[in-house]
Amino acid sequence: MTDVTRARHGRPVHHWRRDVVELAALFTAVAVADGVAQLIGHGPDGPALLVVSAVILFATAGFHTWWARRHGHAPPTGDTDARPLAEERAAGPSEQEAGATTAVAVPKPTVLWRMRTTVEDAPGSLATLCTALAQRQVDILSLQTHPLAKGTVDEFLLRAPADLPTAEITRDVARAGGTGTWIERADAHDLVDAPTRVLGLATRTALDASELPLALRQLLGRCTIRSLPARSPVSGRAAEGAPVEGALEDTVMRLRAPEGGVITVERPYLPFTPTEFARARALVELDARLGPRIPRGQDLLTLPEGNAITVRRADVSDLEAARAMHERCSPGTLSMRYHGPVGDADRYLSHLLSPSFGRTLAVQTASGRIVGLGHLLWDGDETEVALLVEDDWQRRGVGAELIGRLVTMAAEAGCESVYAVTQASNTGMVAAMRGLGLPLDYQIEEGVLVITARLEPTPVASRLPYDHGQGRVQNGTRAVRDQPRRP
Repeated sequence: MTDVTRARHGRPVHHWRRDVVELAALFTAVAVADGVAQLIGHGPDGPALLVVSAVILFATAGFHTWWARRHGHAPPTGDTDARPLAEERAAGPSEQEAGATTAVAVPKPTVLWRMRTTVEDAPGSLATLCTALAQRQVDILSLQTHPLAKGTVDEFLLRAPADLPTAEITRDVARAGGTGTWIERADAHDLVDAPTRVLGLATRTALDASELPLALRQLLGRCTIRSLPARSPVSGRAAEGAPVEGALEDTVMRLRAPEGGVITVERPYLPFTPTEFARARALVELDARLGPRIPRGQDLLTLPEGNAITVRRADVSDLEAARAMHERCSPGTLSMRYHGPVGDADRYLSHLLSPSFGRTLAVQTASGRIVGLGHLLWDGDETEVALLVEDDWQRRGVGAELIGRLVTMAAEAGCESVYAVTQASNTGMVAAMRGLGLPLDYQIEEGVLVITARLEPTPVASRLPYDHGQGRVQNGTRAVRDQPRRP
């Protein structure tokens, strides 16, 4: 009967006035009930009064029910498509809800762009540029800054609506204060952040010295990389070297190669920044500190006629064995390979076997004698393949095996095409290129045949049966993989 509503000094406070009112109401109700009982029990019309009261109560209840149904206060009795919540969830959304869900679930098509622009080095300049991109519904996925003496070069990775022309993006960037804007399409590989990409390139270079030109190309974007030896392989004259710290001249950077030559990187459409120059120089210095190195795996193959050969990577340590193969080759074979005087053949070997200029595969017999060499050479923006097979080992499938592996390496390195320079009379080289099963282009330049193969995304398989790690039988020949040889 009491109601506690608040506390004073930590002790509850009771409403005594409310208790008094409630007791008075109770006494009043008892008095009224007693009076009614006395009236009905002792009065002459008591039973009739009770019957009349009951009829009035029933009539009142019936009228209230009729009135509630007539004015919609009671629940409807017909099927109004009302369902329990669990049944509605099982049935799925309505037509309007489904239309709204579809509109939200289907995003607009977008494309990735790489954009570089120069902005003023002042507070708020970058915010103005980002605001201009946001108004076009362009999402900034990553941002790199390259400080300059005047201004800052900002490199963006953008996700923009597919129907937004690049001209409008560059126009808005220019209005926001960007100058020298350059933009090109990007792909999923650009979603990797810069530190992760640089570490991956450094790992590739550390494992294989021939990866350095490819790593520089991926680090700096679309550019032309040429490696010049310290001395010309023909004249023997010393080439013009680069400074110890390298040199940066707008769109050209020159770096000192580990073996003493020069690595020239050109990008005519976009100047290099000091940050890019520092990254490239650090990658070259890492290559120089690690020294000459190549992967030391080898494959033991079986030729169709039953001879066993080994295919492995070669480098300058195989120079003497390669010269010995030259001595066993006929002048005609050397002339088809080097397109010049036979006496100059040995001069090219140091250049060809150096990992700085590409990759070399050697075919070795069971006695350890090299009988074939295949070269994959980085030539600026293009990639060249070249073969030399000793006379006694020609027409046995050695050349086809080498060319297949070289093209596989080129495809894995991201090359779009490879070309071979030969003579029309070199039917073995022509047959090996045709055996790749790739689209070929033929051109005659000054009496020399140039065959260009456009590479496919899937690597070209080996032309001879072999297996990585397990022996097996294919076409009646046995193939096993030998253990990697130690340097």
